[in-house]
Amino acid sequence: MKKRPYGGSGPDVSVLGLGAGQVGDEKLSESDAAHLLNTALDLGITLLDTARGYGLSEDRIGRHLSHRRSEFVLSTKVGYGVAGHADWSAGIIEAGVDEALRRMRTDCIDIVHLHSCALPTLQAGDVVEALARVREKGKIRVAAYSGENEELQWAVASGRFGGVECSVNLFDQASLDGPLVRARNEGLGVIAKRPLGNAPWRFGARPVGDYAETYWERMHSLAYDTAGLAWDEFALRFSAWQPGVSCAIVGTASAAHLRHNAEIVAKGPLPADAVAAVRNRFAECGAGWPGQV
Repeated sequence: MKKRPYGGSGPDVSVLGLGAGQVGDEKLSESDAAHLLNTALDLGITLLDTARGYGLSEDRIGRHLSHRRSEFVLSTKVGYGVAGHADWSAGIIEAGVDEALRRMRTDCIDIVHLHSCALPTLQAGDVVEALARVREKGKIRVAAYSGENEELQWAVASGRFGGVECSVNLFDQASLDGPLVRARNEGLGVIAKRPLGNAPWRFGARPVGDYAETYWERMHSLAYDTAGLAWDEFALRFSAWQPGVSCAIVGTASAAHLRHNAEIVAKGPLPADAVAAVRNRFAECGAGWPGQV
């Protein structure tokens, strides 16, 4: 699988990464989780993205992949959920990293994100400084931020982070003309999440209350011409090959689905005219839409 640098001085990462949220689902058997994680590495996927809030995900990565630690770049997220520490306090940052190190059975985590904290928390500086101190101690390699909108813009402009994670997809293009351009110019690594836009094409009718509802509405408003391609291929090739994106992560509990995504990414970017049509159509329809979902 093709690899790209994670930012100006980061490690090379595969164009497709595994979003390991579903790896942490208790409904996924231990053997299936092990098979999925090892299949990812066997396919040449070298970035795994998890978080403290993803159930059993960190534990399973440690349990099933610690013997292959040299084969992948490990990304997680912190800021909440550690006993004895207030959420989004300075103390919880190092405590969260220490817990993640223990769970994932490693002595260093490649990328650690502040997980979508609010702008005032970023601006106060305590958690940003705490993450920097953890990096100085050698427990992590890159201090990063995961989030959207004004928080993402602040993080990219702050000069305090080596990478960001944000939504990049057909139905959510708010990051493309501002934050991603600056991130690329500043040498930040960028992990694109939701590259399939929560796959709203799965639903014949508006999925009221579902995570994909807003994207379903946008999909029908935009009415893209997919040039005969299946929606998943059209969406993933659009997102994974946006300028500035280091890696696009797709979450799945299915090894077969993961292989299919790898095959899609191997086809390369969409034709330039198709990308231009998508960007123009979004500009026409999305001018009044709020920022990233």
